[in-house]
Amino acid sequence: MTAVGIIGPALFARYAYPPNELGYCGPEDPSALLRQALGGSGSGDRDRARQFDGAWPYLEALAVGAGIEDPLDPRVIEAYWVGSDLLDSLDSATLLQHLRTAFGERENTGFLTALEDRDRALAHHSFHVFLVYPWVKLLRKRGAVPLSVLQNCRIRCGVVEDVSQEHASVVSSTLEFDGQQLARGTPVSQRVRWSVGGRSLAPPPVPGAVVTMHWDWLCDSITAEQALALDAAEDSALRIANQMLSTDM
Repeated sequence: MTAVGIIGPALFARYAYPPNELGYCGPEDPSALLRQALGGSGSGDRDRARQFDGAWPYLEALAVGAGIEDPLDPRVIEAYWVGSDLLDSLDSATLLQHLRTAFGERENTGFLTALEDRDRALAHHSFHVFLVYPWVKLLRKRGAVPLSVLQNCRIRCGVVEDVSQEHASVVSSTLEFDGQQLARGTPVSQRVRWSVGGRSLAPPPVPGAVVTMHWDWLCDSITAEQALALDAAEDSALRIANQMLSTDM
């Protein structure tokens, strides 16, 4: 499960480091975020988090909706990356208004401008991946590339089946697209990193543990309840994305 007592900046870094290492988002020095993930904390934590301009607006909105002062509170971080009841503290229409203000001037957003207040927008990473990023809109035109990005960018969970020195094999569902709809498919074994050069984002995994993954990194061990929350949040985002796909012909 998510470590008891872990500070918010460290928990944020566990999930934010993988795309930052690849140069997709966040600050220019991934090593600082890795140190942060290992439990280090300092005056630069907030500045680094703000540079994730995709995630930060959700953290702000969640904190306000839940009456929590700090967007880097671990409860806020868990709700955004994994999911929790905290997501229900934020009204959908309020969130959409906030996101349109935050992302409205960007080009190549996904379905954000077409979403209606009745759509159940959630301050969850899966909502951003499927409905704000442009990749879902590109599925019919570019096929495998957008699907691969969506698969890797989503936070996914699975069960560890084997652990080696730096990698783990995890059984987890991959995304499938049949030309019309997106869905989680049959679980398959995936190979992800849990340690490089003696450094990891979370404690060593053990066979049978339920873990989360982002891109090619294992990020954390979670409970069965947290896994259900993660799947429920993703299901909500997928339902809206599939509705938008059905009208975006």
